[in-house]
Amino acid sequence: MMKISNRAQRIEPFYVMEVAKAASQIAREVAHTDSPMIFLNIGEPDFTAPPLVQEAAAKAIRDGVTQYTQALGLESLRERISGWYQQRFGVQVPARRILVTAGASAALQLACLALIDAGDEILMPDPSYPCNRHFVSAADGRAVLVPTTADERFQLSAAKVEGHWGARTRGVLLASPSNPTGTSIRPDELRRIHNHVSGKGGITLLDEIYLGLSYDEAFGQTGLAIDDQVISINSFSKYFNMTGWRLGWMVVPEALVAVVERLAQNLFICPSAVAQYAALACFEPDSLAEYERRRMEFKARRDAFIPQLDAMGLAVPVMPDGAFYAWADCSQACARLGVADSWDFAFEVMKRAHVAVTPGRDFGSAQTRNFVRFSTANSMVQLQEAAARLRSVLG
Repeated sequence: MMKISNRAQRIEPFYVMEVAKAASQIAREVAHTDSPMIFLNIGEPDFTAPPLVQEAAAKAIRDGVTQYTQALGLESLRERISGWYQQRFGVQVPARRILVTAGASAALQLACLALIDAGDEILMPDPSYPCNRHFVSAADGRAVLVPTTADERFQLSAAKVEGHWGARTRGVLLASPSNPTGTSIRPDELRRIHNHVSGKGGITLLDEIYLGLSYDEAFGQTGLAIDDQVISINSFSKYFNMTGWRLGWMVVPEALVAVVERLAQNLFICPSAVAQYAALACFEPDSLAEYERRRMEFKARRDAFIPQLDAMGLAVPVMPDGAFYAWADCSQACARLGVADSWDFAFEVMKRAHVAVTPGRDFGSAQTRNFVRFSTANSMVQLQEAAARLRSVLG
């Protein structure tokens, strides 16, 4: 029998995929009825890349600029990203510290491989996105999930980082805004966390892939404003609506550039050339204007949908300030439906309301059995229909 590595065996199943499979099966069965499946379990914008981006991709193919690029990406794209930080956030980030990657996933993998040794521990909030802890595990580190509360915006605090720091702690991996909660870390709290981590000689890894989709100026600030030792992970998937293009980037300290470049050369060769040439057009004025229009549409969806969840007993204890998620307490709704927890709730509303949602199981263990994640990335029409169906089921 083939022996499977301990590393692979440590990676837990992505339980939400079981929900997705069941949702797809029901969707096929009801596809031609008056109640087709509405998928609020998928964290993907319903918008696609805007026209200039699509045209730039087609032009790249026509012009034959599809060969390998530098491992760290096109210089011109790194410069455009640098300009975006200055324009959007008022922060100067030199292009030489910006490394283009094959999606944010590649950036996280490269960061973990560059900085984590076997047995190192990384502090993360509970709840948090499951794949982030698996990147740590794949680098032979150990993700330590620290329970958080609504009062803390479901984010780590400096006090909790200090309280959970141990002999093997290497640093923190945070996400702001977060998946699944859509909440961000207060900038002053993030600074306190980073100062503590730095004082311990540790690393601050910050997942900012939803930063462009911030709706509140108090939170919509990049951690790169703190100092040049914060490592930021970002992506063209969410704000820039290029999920399947698999393109992201990371911003690292100067001393880490050559290290990550060496790893990227060996593990990835380079990011997709076509996706990079297309992404250059993301920063054209017309594209940026369209992205801002879409950001306001996502905010309008949030503002319309979350009060409806609250009204039907699916309380969202912290209004998300970014991303397109709602982390809702379904314990009251579970009692009304006679089901045990969010896992059973998800299957119940999928069968009875034809609405697919994500149960909390994947995101940790801190009361996650009482929570479900709704994606508000769908159209307003679909969100209104989903709310109506849920009301009919919950009574």
